[in-house]
Amino acid sequence: MSAEPDPTPQPPPATKPAPSEHPAPIAVIAGGSGFVGTALRDALLADGWVIRGIGRSGPGATWGDPASIRRAVDGADMVVNLAGKSVNCRYTTRNRDEIYRSRIDTTRALREAITDATAPPALWLNASTATIYRHAIDRAQDEFGGEIGEGFSVDVARDWEAEFFADELPSTRRASLRMAIVLGDGPANNLLFGLAKMGIGGPQFDGWWFAHRRYRGIGPHASGPARTHGRRTRGRQRFSWIHIDDVVGAVRFIRDHPEVRGPVNLSAPTTTDNRTLMQTLRRVVGARVGLPAWRFMLEPAMWALRTEPELVLKSRWVVPGVLREAGYHFAHPELEPALRDVRARR
Repeated sequence: MSAEPDPTPQPPPATKPAPSEHPAPIAVIAGGSGFVGTALRDALLADGWVIRGIGRSGPGATWGDPASIRRAVDGADMVVNLAGKSVNCRYTTRNRDEIYRSRIDTTRALREAITDATAPPALWLNASTATIYRHAIDRAQDEFGGEIGEGFSVDVARDWEAEFFADELPSTRRASLRMAIVLGDGPANNLLFGLAKMGIGGPQFDGWWFAHRRYRGIGPHASGPARTHGRRTRGRQRFSWIHIDDVVGAVRFIRDHPEVRGPVNLSAPTTTDNRTLMQTLRRVVGARVGLPAWRFMLEPAMWALRTEPELVLKSRWVVPGVLREAGYHFAHPELEPALRDVRARR
């Protein structure tokens, strides 16, 4: 007698899922542990990107392992390099050398890895700094007619970009991100807000101080005088800035606009001077009084804080020529609303 058929429905045989026609794009973020890198990582993850990291240690690629760096960049769609020792420190000989080498060496390692890649990334964005331009009070500096300055910070930026743009990478578009001071959850913002809340958020005046060698040039083409004196700015040194949202927005914009390449100033379209900056900060934090500070006061204070007066005394008048010409619309073009937004998120 033949067996009765089993009436229980049977599941269909297992099949291997078909590969996606549009796999998730891959971004490599090098040196992404700071607040800029964290914001960018979160934004790209929200966009559906897969993130590969490169750092000093951890489960991903590391700077001491060139083979791991090659594996990370091979097949990636975009590389963003933010690596480099923080400049929020005293410019001792040891720190100066580390600031310089940490930028040059990591950029060289990435360039060599991309050169050797079987499938190199289509886009490489490398951090740079708006401090590459001269101390400017007379006119704004953009990518088309801006004048390169001299001294330690400028030499770091100039050699950093030279390493970045060295050699031919025919399959990879490159843009250097000349970032102004980024408004967000970073050390510069914490310092400025703290000064304003403590009642010492008045203007900072440059002026005479004992000549020193901390800002002397560095690298094979060191520039500027061996010893540095102050400048008389009367609190009118310019302050260029950009909100963290616009750093992320600019990265997305450059990614999606293949005509953008070369140096790109990441700065808001409006700048202010130090006096106005500090007045604005006092309004934002509700401080009635803001005592001014002269260089002879700032030098010992900054020594105690283990940072440099240059961070608040150099006049940075930088405007985003390339981004404006390409049609980028800033989310935070005005200083006071940008500061209020940053404070609301703290």
